[in-house]
Amino acid sequence: MKVAEILRNTKKTLISFEILPPLKGDSIEGIYRTIEPLLEFKPPYLNVTYHREEVVYKKHESGLLERRIVRKRPGTVAISAALHYKYGIEVVPHIICGGFSREETENALLELHFLGIRNVLIVRGDPDKSTKTFVPEENGNNYAIDLVKQVMDLNQGKYLDDDLMNSTKTCFSVGVAGYPEKHPEAPNMRSDLAYLKEKIDAGAEYVVTQLFYDNQKFFNFVDECRKAGITVPIIPGLKPISVLSHLNILPKTFYIEIPEALEKEAKKCKTNDEIRQVGIEWAIMQSKELVASGVPVVHYYTMGKSDNTRKIVEAVF
Repeated sequence: MKVAEILRNTKKTLISFEILPPLKGDSIEGIYRTIEPLLEFKPPYLNVTYHREEVVYKKHESGLLERRIVRKRPGTVAISAALHYKYGIEVVPHIICGGFSREETENALLELHFLGIRNVLIVRGDPDKSTKTFVPEENGNNYAIDLVKQVMDLNQGKYLDDDLMNSTKTCFSVGVAGYPEKHPEAPNMRSDLAYLKEKIDAGAEYVVTQLFYDNQKFFNFVDECRKAGITVPIIPGLKPISVLSHLNILPKTFYIEIPEALEKEAKKCKTNDEIRQVGIEWAIMQSKELVASGVPVVHYYTMGKSDNTRKIVEAVF
């Protein structure tokens, strides 16, 4: 079933989980160990992230640097298929602009279509760490809106090769990302919402938000979306803090704020176990308030760990 249909038909708040592909060299067994303790809560679908290639520089004895492109987390398409057929659950692989030409993107989408996977989450993706600014691949998509349009073209049977005859239409349901605290590259929230509405108008059917720790920011974001004419379901994304370094890493990585109350409680902790418990309790509080507000789904970023997410879900659902 398509995620958009699930959202239209639900009469209660559902849960979904997002997982990371394993690092190159690791097996899929770690994914299974992460997911299986969460499946008893009957999530209607799972998200599988996609990470672009990374550039690394290897120094030779001569002093010269060799530039290498590596993929540290390959396998999103294969993992999505494995989860879909092993557990009989819908999956939502992420499709990104960064690192892919439009032809490579089309091929990945067709592979998903052949596998019976009908849902994708479209994001532009992060810039190359070596450049710190986003540069598309040659003949690649520059923005998420371009990628949404490419998926919609495939849904209409429009392929990159104009000479194809009687091309098969795909039938993807598309979700896109939203930012309660504004995308870091957007000049202001009004501009950010205008870009989001373009993606909805192009065919995206729901929004999943960046992680946040202040529910009021999410509620304000939803209000502003509605004022801007964005009427699709908006799904809040949560990630519990688990180590003290998250207080500094998360704001720099995701351009978000940590509420003073959460920072204060975390700094009282003597061990990471204590901080982990603070993170669980904060996420429980957030989840309960979000469920009470009637959100269609609460989406949890597991980051490859399920023990704290499990405790949160047990306490709320």
